[in-house]
Amino acid sequence: MSDKRAYAKNLNALLSTSESAKTYFMALPDYVQGMIQQRTCDVHSMDELRRFAENMLGNQ
Repeated sequence: MSDKRAYAKNLNALLSTSESAKTYFMALPDYVQGMIQQRTCDVHSMDELRRFAENMLGNQ
């Protein structure tokens, strides 16, 4: 699965198949990880993961 354009079933599938997505996710603050985990079914790609994280970090 190519990291940038990969489309996974959900966040868990993305993190288990994309090392760069997993590394990025694990580097996020705990509260951001928690909020993203609440929307696990809405995250299918590295781009979506980044967008969710940037939106949450921007809304501090």
